[in-house]
Amino acid sequence: MSSLVPQSVDYTDKDFDALNVRLERLIRSVFPDWTDFNVLTFGNIMKQLFAFVGDVLTFYQDAQAAEAFIPTATQRRSIINLAKLIGFELPGQTAATVEVTLSVATPPAGSVTFPAGTVARTETVGADAVRFQTLSEVLIPALADPPEVTVQAENSEPQEQLLESNGLPDQAFLLSFAPYLDDSLQISTTQGEFEEVDSFLDSGPTDRHFTVEVDQNDRATVRFGDGTNGLIPTGTITTEYKTGGGEAGNVEAGLIRIVEGNFQDSFANDVRVSANNVAKATGGGPRMSVATARLVAPTTLRVLNRTVAREDYEINAVKVDGVARALMLTADQDPNVAENVGYLRVIPTGGGAPSQALLDAVFDQVTVEFPNTITFKVFVIGPTYLTINIEATVFLRQGANAATVKQAILDNLDAYFALETTDETGDTVPNPTVDFGFNFKDADGNPAGEIPVSDLYNVIRDTTGVRKIGDKFEDFLLNGSDRDVPIDIHEFPLLGTVTLTNGDTGQPL
Repeated sequence: MSSLVPQSVDYTDKDFDALNVRLERLIRSVFPDWTDFNVLTFGNIMKQLFAFVGDVLTFYQDAQAAEAFIPTATQRRSIINLAKLIGFELPGQTAATVEVTLSVATPPAGSVTFPAGTVARTETVGADAVRFQTLSEVLIPALADPPEVTVQAENSEPQEQLLESNGLPDQAFLLSFAPYLDDSLQISTTQGEFEEVDSFLDSGPTDRHFTVEVDQNDRATVRFGDGTNGLIPTGTITTEYKTGGGEAGNVEAGLIRIVEGNFQDSFANDVRVSANNVAKATGGGPRMSVATARLVAPTTLRVLNRTVAREDYEINAVKVDGVARALMLTADQDPNVAENVGYLRVIPTGGGAPSQALLDAVFDQVTVEFPNTITFKVFVIGPTYLTINIEATVFLRQGANAATVKQAILDNLDAYFALETTDETGDTVPNPTVDFGFNFKDADGNPAGEIPVSDLYNVIRDTTGVRKIGDKFEDFLLNGSDRDVPIDIHEFPLLGTVTLTNGDTGQPL
């Protein structure tokens, strides 16, 4: 039987070509007269068919294995399920809020009431309009001058859904509308109001509790107790919740102009209502991405008490006080690195070069506190920074103050290049907009090797007060070029000098 097995088998070669070669070797060992593998015969068709099936099967096996671990999972559903193991939830979209001034054309004869949920929107028609609902009831008194009132509004949409209980334990209902806004669900039955909890572990048989789970499509599932841990609801279940949110809600000042609906004063006289927002709406944000979840998910899901995998070195390194970022590269990622050797690059909190004491602490962490394999040699070193110098010619909006706009641009660039930021809960997390070159990946998961011009262009273009960036070659440059900046896998981008020119005057901004 030993003659049936090829002498050299690499079990990491599992694609079509590798399997085809292995099958050819196996065939030659059994049928030495079968030498022509390039003719259209039934045998060669079967050989390639087996190689194709093997390629497909091993692809899906590898994909399924990758989805079982935080560092390699690509599907949002996998990240959500892994995070549930220790109660970590990926935050969803957040809704922007803004103060909206509602006004009528002339002082009304009677008072004008605006109920909570009154919708004010941007002038854009159709699906592109950004809608805000008022969060409280307000009114304009009779004969008020000026005839206006200011109210807090939110970029969200109220939803109401009636559910029917079947009286059984552990009932679960998928809510119909998305994207669900976290912590917005309110539930009531004839038994009273129900309260959202993280789990039923502390719930008694009479506690009116429910839990909410949000899936990869931002749809929420509400769950009730089993009668022992949490009360079983009966009859009709009334649910009220909010959907919407996102970065699109961060509209500029003065864009919310239209109030939807018809309004009358207390004497039934029709009044014409308009809206305005003096300040920009803020607070709208996207749901947590898979890439961000990998960075902030609790490390107990990602590494245990040893340092073995490449990611283990990075995770254990950032556990050391004073370390903001870490990157481990071996021969598998960098051909210039010898086999069984790794270079662990660490960036201290605040940036710059790490002290020798910090390097020694990281080395002790990944070799003693969390022991590594004895056949692998690790070197802990400082980072290599890639300085990004920016030149931009900007045109200002009418009424914008040049000094204010300049400072806002610099603040936004500093925030883009910051090592750390805060998440939706206010915790300090790694800033996902900058990273080592190895972690800037393309659609196939390979290092992209570039800092995109478009990213930094958008940072400046989207700054409040900027009307546009010039369209000439020299109007936006990174390191003297209008092209993406190449970045090596071991480099980390660092903001350099920023040169801003006023496009209207040609003078420095």
